[in-house]
Amino acid sequence: MSGPHPAVAAVRTAVRHALTELACPPGTPLLVACSGGADSMALALAATAEAARTDAGWPVRAAVVDHGLQPGSAERAETTVALLAEHGVPADVHPVQVTGTGGVEAAARRARYAALRAARPSPASPVLLGHTLDDQAETVLLGLGRGSGPRSMAGMTSYDPPWLRPLLGVRRATTRAACAAWGVPVWDDPHNADPRFTRVRLRTEALPLLEDVLAGGVAEALARTAAQLREDGAALDEWAALARAEVSVPEQAPETASEHRVELEAKKLAGYPASVRRRVLRSWLIEAGASDLTDAQLRRADDLVGRWRGQGGIALAGELVLTRGHGRLVLGPRSSVQASEQARVNKLSEQAE
Repeated sequence: MSGPHPAVAAVRTAVRHALTELACPPGTPLLVACSGGADSMALALAATAEAARTDAGWPVRAAVVDHGLQPGSAERAETTVALLAEHGVPADVHPVQVTGTGGVEAAARRARYAALRAARPSPASPVLLGHTLDDQAETVLLGLGRGSGPRSMAGMTSYDPPWLRPLLGVRRATTRAACAAWGVPVWDDPHNADPRFTRVRLRTEALPLLEDVLAGGVAEALARTAAQLREDGAALDEWAALARAEVSVPEQAPETASEHRVELEAKKLAGYPASVRRRVLRSWLIEAGASDLTDAQLRRADDLVGRWRGQGGIALAGELVLTRGHGRLVLGPRSSVQASEQARVNKLSEQAE
């Protein structure tokens, strides 16, 4: 008796390992994001098959997000729901409005992820995403080309609650072959072939060229690089967490009794390597409300520690300013920093008189 097609076996094995490693409690419902493409369709069928073969009793449901960006998208979404139902996967359509800054790709991603998060049957439900090894390679190459640093080049993690990516070790060709073996038609999104999008050009131009020049194996090599960077990044993050605990001190003079902000001791922080310092600064600043930090801002913030020359404060998003005073790094509203600076100038003027 022959077993399943090799591609089907590869996809199911990847899903099985991901669910086993996640250790979902029995009865936890699983939500699969499905566009109708080969990757997500193979994922939905594999998750259903694997859930059925265990005693865990994981109900599987699919969510089909309709971005409304193409003519006939609503009909396409309903067709996908019907196809999933034919193969034993209950599904619903979730229409979204794609708006906001950052371009169509970024806006669609935000809308999609918000819809998927809201569609979870339970707060404990993971959302299974169909990202493959090819997607990982594209992410790493994009981060490298943009100089986004190791955090971006580390690519996607297999589990970032609630997002579970079982197929990061599976090639796109394998998911397509699995769907063919299952006899399931798949939909090729025209946007995935539109050269207006950077990721499409990476997929259809840059990566094939690199594969040709380097005689193959580039996608796998990029995925391995991402895994190595994630491991190194996790170690540095742990070190940074310990460092932050050591250098954090209560605010010297909170403006109100209800405020309990944390400041950082600059001299202690200066004793750590720059990569650890910047991780400490990044986590501290983000938790304090400084969003959209750039690499340039983090390096300027680090200069207040490692290259202190009495320089002024650093303006950050959220009307915040980072300053150093009395050996501490302090983050405060721009208005209060300006008032403090004016008071200092006034005091110096009075002393001069």
